[in-house]
Amino acid sequence: MARFAVIDIGTNSIKFHIGERADDGTWGVVVDRADLTRLGETLQATGEIGPEAMERNVTAIAAMVAEAAKEGAGAVAAVGTMALRTARNSKQFIDRVRERCGLTIEVIPGEEESRLSYLAVKSGIGLSEGSMVIFDTGGGSTEFVFGKGTAVLDRFSLNVGALRFTESYGLGDVVTPERVKEAVDAIGKDLQRLDAAASPDALVGMGGTVTNIAGVRHRLARYDPDIVQGSTIDTWEIDRQIELYRSRTVEDRRHVIGLQPKRADVILAGLCIVQTIMEKLHKDIFTVSDRGLRHGLLVDRFGA
Repeated sequence: MARFAVIDIGTNSIKFHIGERADDGTWGVVVDRADLTRLGETLQATGEIGPEAMERNVTAIAAMVAEAAKEGAGAVAAVGTMALRTARNSKQFIDRVRERCGLTIEVIPGEEESRLSYLAVKSGIGLSEGSMVIFDTGGGSTEFVFGKGTAVLDRFSLNVGALRFTESYGLGDVVTPERVKEAVDAIGKDLQRLDAAASPDALVGMGGTVTNIAGVRHRLARYDPDIVQGSTIDTWEIDRQIELYRSRTVEDRRHVIGLQPKRADVILAGLCIVQTIMEKLHKDIFTVSDRGLRHGLLVDRFGA
């Protein structure tokens, strides 16, 4: 069996995966986790990766590369998404990582990010051959893939992320319902591209926001991917969690069972984005995929 590692560097977190490929082409999991490292914590205000965020993320990536070598991974592929696409000093960050641990990061466009996400979902979740929309809302952007069966019909990335709306509307702590509505209205304007889209047969959510929503829905004191994968979330649950976080301080949110404490400040904005997506695509329910860009990257770069 051959082992390979992939690293997905996002605005809010770095996702690390080591997969083991069997002779028949199937994959087993050796390591799979997400570290909340906040690469883009100053990006909205300054347009650059801050020095503390840069050092924190370089250190985290170097540790992952070392771990991959220790686990016997034959190669490591790393990609950067919205934060590295937009930061003025992203080249400095990429150079720092290369100097520290020899890893070359590929900054991929939003369309490629969406394609890899679609590949991950199709390879890991059993849905019908009808039309499907997959969304992945992160700290800096939200990716969409429209497909039918195995064919990708459209894919795009919009600059709608939880960090931006948390900072712009003060959603990291207790807020009024009116303030939440202001944020939702602004999100709706930024997601206008969805207004002309037909309602799909299936809507699938992926990424840290939706897996945390599922974790809270199932009250998972310890994250269990087998429970999260393929679970469904309806509009009632989204509304319930919006009210849950809207009325709590960031410290109180950290005690909600199923929520990663480090996501306490950005989860409300993420829920508002998910709610808006569901409304615009006229879906009362979506399916959660525990698989993400990193799984698609693994299959795409190291598949037999």
